[in-house]
Amino acid sequence: MAQPFHSSLAVPVSGGSLHVGVAGAPPGTAGVPVVLAVHGITGSHPTWAPVARHLGDSVTLLAPDLRGRGQSVGCGPYGMAAHVGDLVAVLDHVGCDRAIVAGHSMGGFVVTRFAADVPERMAGGLLVDGGLPLPVPPDVDPDVLLALVLGPSLARLQMTFPSVEAYRDFWRAHPAFAPGPVTDDVLGFIDYDLGPPETGPDGETLYRSRVSEEAVRGDGRDLLDAEAAIKALQALEPPCAFVSAPRGLQNEDRPLIPAEVIADARVSLPHLAVTGIPDTNHYFILLDERPAGVVAEEIRRLAAGGSS
Repeated sequence: MAQPFHSSLAVPVSGGSLHVGVAGAPPGTAGVPVVLAVHGITGSHPTWAPVARHLGDSVTLLAPDLRGRGQSVGCGPYGMAAHVGDLVAVLDHVGCDRAIVAGHSMGGFVVTRFAADVPERMAGGLLVDGGLPLPVPPDVDPDVLLALVLGPSLARLQMTFPSVEAYRDFWRAHPAFAPGPVTDDVLGFIDYDLGPPETGPDGETLYRSRVSEEAVRGDGRDLLDAEAAIKALQALEPPCAFVSAPRGLQNEDRPLIPAEVIADARVSLPHLAVTGIPDTNHYFILLDERPAGVVAEEIRRLAAGGSS
């Protein structure tokens, strides 16, 4: 299966450099819309590979590794405002005034904050199973809540593995990944997430995820601010859309975003186009070809101004 990310950019940002995967038409191609594709809280840019492949050269897709992830490791501070500033830096780097901004999971919260902070730079917004304010119980420690919600995806950040295959096996056993399929795109996401080999205390070779736990916890505390999330969501102007998966982060038979939260969003944002993608979960809404095709079609629709 062809790898859609044909090149990359190193974009200077406050505190470091942002690695950006480039797919589709080269930046600056006349008449081709630019899409900023923002991954989730413990993800990295390869999660967008199937969507990028569906879109082909119809767009220029720029998918950054957010601060503390992938090859953008080590450039704090963290939080939604920092990510918005980085996305603006990416657009400035390629000389683009406005872009479609699509975000998966936590990336959806980056999209709404982008809409609130720099609306003049947004040509359309897509929320992929994220971005809608989650009901948060009062007086709950954000770190505890993150551990409950993210489960093994967060736990892996403190783990080491004796080989690349052992890390693949960890993901194969993840509740959301165990049903499969384990495609080249899934393996590409897994392998990219793994840092370079390290030497353990007894001279053994060890591997670990290169996602920064500090980044995840910092971003998590920010996105659990329901008041700020609600305010940012209200800034989302048309054309905009939300797509959801019926199963959650652990492949449980309930969505990450409850139906009542989606219903409230439709009332407060009547211009938000809402689509449910059947028979998928929170991860495979991007990593599986069929739902990724639906996401790509939503991006095309937004690039056309939101017309059906």
